[in-house]
Amino acid sequence: MRKLLSIAMLCLLTLFSVSCVDKKADSEEVKLVTAAEMKSILELEDVQLVDVRTSSEYEQIHIKDAQNIDFNSPTFDDDVERLDKNKPVVLYCKGGSRSAKCAKKLKAAGFKKIYELEGGLSKWEHSEVLSIEKKS
Repeated sequence: MRKLLSIAMLCLLTLFSVSCVDKKADSEEVKLVTAAEMKSILELEDVQLVDVRTSSEYEQIHIKDAQNIDFNSPTFDDDVERLDKNKPVVLYCKGGSRSAKCAKKLKAAGFKKIYELEGGLSKWEHSEVLSIEKKS
C-alpha cells in the first residue's frame, strides 16, 4: 500500500511540474535576434519595427521602414500606446541597452511577441543583412 501511495505521489508531482513548465513556455519572453533572424522576421511576419533611439540618432541612420519612438522621451508611454499589442514588435537601439529596457516595459504593458536586435544597430550596421538608410 505504501509503495502504491509513493508511486501516486510521484505521478502527481511529475504532472504538476510538467504543467508549470508548459505555462511558462506559453508566456513568451523577449527574444534576442541576430540581423539575419530579424531580416527573416521582417519578411515573414507583419511586425512593428521600432527604433527607440533619439530622433537625431534616427535621422542619421536607421533600418528601413522603422518608426522612431524615443525611449527617453516624455511622450514615450503615450507613443507606445499607439502600437498594437497583439502584433509582433521588433526593437532596436544603438547598442542594446535602451531596447532591452523598452522590451521590459512592453512586456509589462501586455505586448504578446517582442523581438530585440542583439547588440543593437552598431553591431549590425555594416553587415549588409539589414536595409539601412543613412543621411547623406
